Parts: sequence; C-alpha cells; structure tokens
Amino acid sequence: MRAEIERLVEEIKQSVGLLRRHLDVEKSTARLAELNKLAEDPNLWNDPQKAQKLMQERTSLEDSLSGIGKVEQELEDDIGMIELGEAEGDDGVVAEAEAALKTLKKEVARRELEALLSGEADRFDSYLEVHAGAGGTESQDWAQMLLRMYTRWAETHGFKVEYLEESEGEEAGIKSATIQVSGHNAYGWLKTEAGVHRLVRISPFDSNARRHTSFSSVQVFPVIDDSIKIDIKESDVRVDTMRSGGAGGQHVNKTESAVRLTHIPTGVAVVCQAGRSQHKNRAQAWDMLRARLYEMELKKREEKAAADQAAKTDIGWGHQIRSYVLQPYQMVKDLRTGVQTSDTSGVLNGELDEFMAATLAQRAFGTPGADIEDVD
Repeated sequence: MRAEIERLVEEIKQSVGLLRRHLDVEKSTARLAELNKLAEDPNLWNDPQKAQKLMQERTSLEDSLSGIGKVEQELEDDIGMIELGEAEGDDGVVAEAEAALKTLKKEVARRELEALLSGEADRFDSYLEVHAGAGGTESQDWAQMLLRMYTRWAETHGFKVEYLEESEGEEAGIKSATIQVSGHNAYGWLKTEAGVHRLVRISPFDSNARRHTSFSSVQVFPVIDDSIKIDIKESDVRVDTMRSGGAGGQHVNKTESAVRLTHIPTGVAVVCQAGRSQHKNRAQAWDMLRARLYEMELKKREEKAAADQAAKTDIGWGHQIRSYVLQPYQMVKDLRTGVQTSDTSGVLNGELDEFMAATLAQRAFGTPGADIEDVD
C-alpha cells in the first residue's frame, strides 16, 4: 500500500478513535437501548413535550452511533478494495478506492466538528432572521437571496423549514423574514452564520448596468424547550396586532392575526404571522421572545459575546462576516476564517458546509481570527 494511502487510512482511524472516545460508545449504546424501551411505552405521548425531548435524544444517539459504524465499515471496504486492486495490478480500482477514502476523510472531519457541538443550545432547532440593510431594492433583493440560500441549505440537510414572518420590499425582495429550521443541531450549525453579509454585483435594477454593493444581516437564535426557564414580566412587554403581510400563499395568511411583541427593557422585538389565528401567533411570538432573551443570556456567558454582537451592530461596510462577489469575477470569501470559493452559484444554492465547518473549528479550537483582507 502506497505511503500516501497508508497515511490517509491512519488519519481516518485516529479520527474514528477520537469520535468513539468522545461519544463513549459503550455508555451511549446502553442509553440508546434504554431510550428505545421508553419509546415503546404506549403512555409516552401523554406528555408530548417530554416525549419529543426523548425522541430527539434517541435520534441524536442513533445518528452518532450509526455514523461511526458506517465510517468503520466503509474504511474496511475501501482498504479491501485497495488490497484487491494492488494484488491484481488494477490501478483503476486502487484510484477509485483512494478517492473514496478522501471522501470518507471529509465525512469523518464533519462528524468530528459535529461532535464538538456540545454547547448548551447547539442541539436545539433554530430561528433565523434576515434583515435588509440600507439601500432599498438592492438590499431587499439581496435579503431574499440570502433567505433562499438558507432555506436550500436546510432542505438539503433534511431539516424542516417553517416561515414565521415575511415583510415584502417595495419593489422586489424582502425587508425582513423569520424562519424556523427544525432538525438535529440546527442551531449549532446555523449560529455560525450570524452577522452581516455583503453582495457585489451588476444590479439588475440599474438601467446603466453599474456595479452595486448591498448589505443584509442574519440573526440566529435557538428554539428553546420547557427545560429552560425564561421568566418575562408581562408588564415589560408591549403587544401590537396587525394585518399579516408578505407573499401570502403557503407562507403567510393575510388576516388580522399578526402579533408583534416588544420587550421594553431590552428593545427586543419579534413578529409572528404564520398562523391563521391571533391566538396561535401570540403563543408562537412568546416562544420566539423567550428564545431571543435566552440567546442574549447565552451571549453574556460566552467569551466571544462582544465579537459576536459587534457583527450585528450595523448592517454596512466594515461589519461584514462574508463577501459575495458576482461581478467582475466570481468569489465568496469568509472574513473570519479566510475560506473562499469561486463557486458562487453553489453557495447561493445552499452549499455552506465548508464555511460553517471552518467557523466551528475556529471557535472550538480557539484559533484566533487572522487579519483577512476583504475582496473588492
């Protein structure tokens, strides 16, 4: 076996060993058996919230354990293919198996990062808000492009997406929108996307075909469950009701049902207009408000609180976390990690894993952000 292939195999084996130790396979297997037994109890769903939490834990453990097993099996198969190819002198088989090993290494690296999603709220579902910056139609169109990008990313990963609020732009795009992304570690992954995003392109709205720069911001906060108590005085909250707006159809119902809650001490405001009834929207808005205040509390307890919040201060130049250049060349560059790609179409269609993984690794291993130059 060639030295390069041996090195690759050894790196994968070491990563699998780290995953097994991090998960504590023996303990996790016993816990999964316990959860499977509890799931068979016909009275489990008498308490839906408790049942949902149990099922989420079971799904998480199943995914982690089966993932390790799948990697180990694929590694064994690939090694067998290489040995067979070398014995028969078939370089094509060896090359195919080597390519499979490289793909497997990427999968193991992703699982290593996911194993690091052990923050207090990482396992939760996530709210994601997009807000257009100054610039009118340009920024509002960019905000809609970002919303589509995250929706595509979520759907590609098997997450459920629910539209909670959407405010249309005057001519095109959106002023703001809120979606709920539901799935394993949704918040843990999406939290890396919070900040200001910059777009450079030839404007489709400019008859002179000039290049424009637009900004929109993304805010992410976890959907918390009843195990986390956030007490809010009703006297501290202003409640406003209004007619639902937005695109209509499956996302928004145009009825007198939209609810906005404003937490007066902090200025935090949330809007929900997804449901047909004001009662349902009010309940959802309270959940969103609790989640926003919980996220603020998390930030206070994290060392990176100041840096994370600084990215949200202004939706404009100097605060962006990532730049997307479509003309005169193609480039997406993250200004925190330096990760970049010329596949702008892929990124805008939701291919964000490389950017998310790099940011997670930077946070997990405490790698300081370099002084990275932005693209023009």
